[in-house]
Amino acid sequence: MFPSFDDNRNLLEELRRETSLDLLGAADIRQERSTFQGFPTGFLEAFPTAIVIAVHVSAAVLNTLEDGPNLIYYHHYRQLNFQLDRAAGRIAQEIERKGYSTLPIPASQITDWEKMAGHVSHKELARLAGLGWRGRNNLLVVPKWGAQVRLASILTDFPLQPAHPMQTDCGSCQRCLAICPASAIKMQATAFNHSACYHQLREFSRTRHIGQYVCGLCVKVCPGAGSSRTSISS
Repeated sequence: MFPSFDDNRNLLEELRRETSLDLLGAADIRQERSTFQGFPTGFLEAFPTAIVIAVHVSAAVLNTLEDGPNLIYYHHYRQLNFQLDRAAGRIAQEIERKGYSTLPIPASQITDWEKMAGHVSHKELARLAGLGWRGRNNLLVVPKWGAQVRLASILTDFPLQPAHPMQTDCGSCQRCLAICPASAIKMQATAFNHSACYHQLREFSRTRHIGQYVCGLCVKVCPGAGSSRTSISS
């Protein structure tokens, strides 16, 4: 007897808890091929599904930010990326042991800084997986923690029931507009100024001696409404 969607979802839920992830969802990506960059022609046809994983950014670390990034935030940012990459690898191994294919996509691997784009958009996959929506700040916003999450993805042919995107948005909230030092954030999420954000990140990297393009200010002011853990979306 073949495992059911429920069996496969339960396996992922066990792995979510084991790897200390806060969110995990599945998205159908068969209609999203054009958003993926740098893969051989036809390569992605073997992967109809994306598993998206997330961890919560520490509110205490974010509260150390005043007018830009610092070394405490940078270290935390880096460690969360390590955690996500290790978790993605663990999940991928277990799926492959069951005879399916996987392709883990690193948490923070930028291929074009001017466009702030990678091989895939974890934010878009997370939106498709029903974990949250794209905010005015160009980040994923989830109900419980706002933009205070980091993401990674695993492409796979593991049979899963995909979720549906949330039908919501940021409403009247404009906190991220007020704090953005580059004025990159606009009322319309699609009007986000990637170039202005990139040049501000580059300036922060130079003047704050961080060696990484990070900021965190719009993340800090987008906290969501709670702090409980959330299991896999169905």
